[in-house]
Amino acid sequence: MPRLSAEMLGSTRAAVELPRYPRNETGIGHVHLGVGAFMRAHIAVYNDEAMNIAGGNWSIAGVSLRNATVRDQLRPQDCLYNVAVCDSAAVYYRLIGSIKSIDVAPDNTDRIVGLIADPAVSVVTLTVTEKGYGLTPDSGALDTQLGEIAHDLASLQRPQSTLGFLVAGLIRRRDQGAGPITIISCDNLPRNSTRLRQALLEFVDLACTDIQGWLDENVRFPETMVDRIVPATTHDDLKDAEAGIGLSDAALVRTEPFTQWVIENDFAGPRPAWDKAGALFVDSVEPYELAKLRLLNGAHSALAYLGYLGGHSFIHEAMADSKYAAYVRYMMTNEISPVTPQPEGMQHANYVDALLARFRNTSLRHRTAQIAMDGSQKLPQRLLNTIRAQLHCGGPIAGLSLAVAAWMRYALGRDEHGRSIDVQDPLATRFADIATRTHDDADETARCFLQIRSVFGDDLIDEPRFTSLVVEHLANLMQHGAANTVAMFSAQPE
Repeated sequence: MPRLSAEMLGSTRAAVELPRYPRNETGIGHVHLGVGAFMRAHIAVYNDEAMNIAGGNWSIAGVSLRNATVRDQLRPQDCLYNVAVCDSAAVYYRLIGSIKSIDVAPDNTDRIVGLIADPAVSVVTLTVTEKGYGLTPDSGALDTQLGEIAHDLASLQRPQSTLGFLVAGLIRRRDQGAGPITIISCDNLPRNSTRLRQALLEFVDLACTDIQGWLDENVRFPETMVDRIVPATTHDDLKDAEAGIGLSDAALVRTEPFTQWVIENDFAGPRPAWDKAGALFVDSVEPYELAKLRLLNGAHSALAYLGYLGGHSFIHEAMADSKYAAYVRYMMTNEISPVTPQPEGMQHANYVDALLARFRNTSLRHRTAQIAMDGSQKLPQRLLNTIRAQLHCGGPIAGLSLAVAAWMRYALGRDEHGRSIDVQDPLATRFADIATRTHDDADETARCFLQIRSVFGDDLIDEPRFTSLVVEHLANLMQHGAANTVAMFSAQPE
């Protein structure tokens, strides 16, 4: 099968939606750090549609900060790729042309710094995952013990970290008189761009640079909320796409029809016409952010850990089990919604129904193991802050506590049949040590996990209502398994 490229565009099937702007004539005005599947299914699609509607030089210079996989997928295809939009009934394909170049940070350090400093570039976006910012999960402060952060604080000649690249680029931008720029975190962090700004300012102070005054006057950090479920692309997805597209596409991404982007209207200069492409510009992102983090991401994490332990490889499989569906609906309705702000025009009950329908999408095949990664980085904002809010007002936390216990059970590294779990987490070594020392003693295991201050802070270990529920749930998970534990929970009267 011939491979997708600019030369082969004429060979795509008629059903494939193509860009309507003159791709070869559009310049780069946007840099993106962290070109993963989500970025290609979300941000790049918004840019593509914005240029379809309003034109402009808003092609993207993409940067992979760690490895060459995405570069090696995209470059032979002239940075073209397809988005497969899937619901339970059908799949349609859209060719995305908004990425103009792709580089790998370790191989092209100076070019990447130069892109951030380029006067034609007025927007930088980031999807580097929670751990990519070099922040401690509990306080949100800069983690100066991380190797790449320590390296960049000592020398910015060849930056390694996200913050290092940004600061080096901003220094060069200042020195060259390149003008103002807007930097937007698009990761699932509370107050994402505000936290990025604080970390960047802390980095600047520790690195003893003189850029803070210029930065305050010339750089804006609008907060944002992004939402689209994007599972990892499989070999079967690629084979299916070949039949649908008529060409081989190594960079294909698979996603759902739903997409949302809410952005604080605070920019230093020009921006793509994202609003014409469906993005919502608002004065405050926080209500949308909290609703998404707590209801969607919190429920996703709960389903991921309990579903994986219960033998479900995919989210839709867990949702097909009435016990799991009842559990997650109860948690979202009774424990999360009451302490979550309701954005204007959004009813929590309707949002919950829509989320559950999205989780049931059989075409997405969103792996529980994929969602389960990096739990130590995700739990605070997805589950623990909701628990804190409920503890403050005396509300129910049994379902949320079960999700936390399921994470602990998963992090021990053995499934219910004794098989090894590939626990991908920055604290995986510490989890393995806990597993070795506690020997499936629920009380001791929970105590060891709760002492991880970077996850649980200093407060939750002293909350007996929370700790007792976690121990009880963890004991049930160890003795009866996830499926039976969820069944017992779902059978309880509300």
